[in-house]
Amino acid sequence: MTNSGPVALITGAAKRIGAAMAMKLHNEGYRVIIHYGHSENDAQSLAARLNQKRANSAFCLQADLCDTHAVSALGEEAVNVWGRLDVLVNNASSFYPTPVGDITEEDWTSLVGSNVKGPLFLSQALTPALKKSKGCIVNMVDMHIDRPLPKHSVYLLAKSGLASLTQSLAIDLAPNIRVNGIGPGAILWPEREMEDAEKDTLLSSIPLGELGTPDDIANTLCFLISAPYITGQIIFVDGGRSLHTGASA
Repeated sequence: MTNSGPVALITGAAKRIGAAMAMKLHNEGYRVIIHYGHSENDAQSLAARLNQKRANSAFCLQADLCDTHAVSALGEEAVNVWGRLDVLVNNASSFYPTPVGDITEEDWTSLVGSNVKGPLFLSQALTPALKKSKGCIVNMVDMHIDRPLPKHSVYLLAKSGLASLTQSLAIDLAPNIRVNGIGPGAILWPEREMEDAEKDTLLSSIPLGELGTPDDIANTLCFLISAPYITGQIIFVDGGRSLHTGASA
């Protein structure tokens, strides 16, 4: 495929925040590689819309981020699409509660696999390409790494691991590759059903009094990509929620 402009790979980009980041980077002139796990229809639909705006500017790749071999193949395929890579966004994430007493090895495999194992091995696979372009990695962490969310111990240990990985890679990959993170707060309502009282409780824990938007995350991503003297940092985009004493509720 031929085209011009920088290339970004966003994992879990078929919908929600991942799709917003893909659209934002596309609007900024990037060619985007939309990774998906199971949401093929959403991914292909997004790519088709972006390619209507600019031909040969969006491409889809599928991979199971819990499978090391699949992750290595994803890295190779991503570079082969346009022959370069400038930005890797490790966004894909499993997220669900794991109450102590009910935690299974499958929970560990899914949550640690998608949130830290996949990002580690994908970053490793793409290091040569990112070094060549003097590119950057942005990891999607979580504001709750500093304020534990009840019944989410496995998810949070994985996100805490990703936060630590962000800082370690920032050291190991400098000076040619910058590595930063974004810690979203309440950006979208969960895909599960929520009672109005539960929503009110959540909103009351946000000093700015409202949910964020996917564009808030996408704009922060663009800032980090364009900030050549920032590495190893995690920016919370949470409306101040991490400062609230009831943020873990």
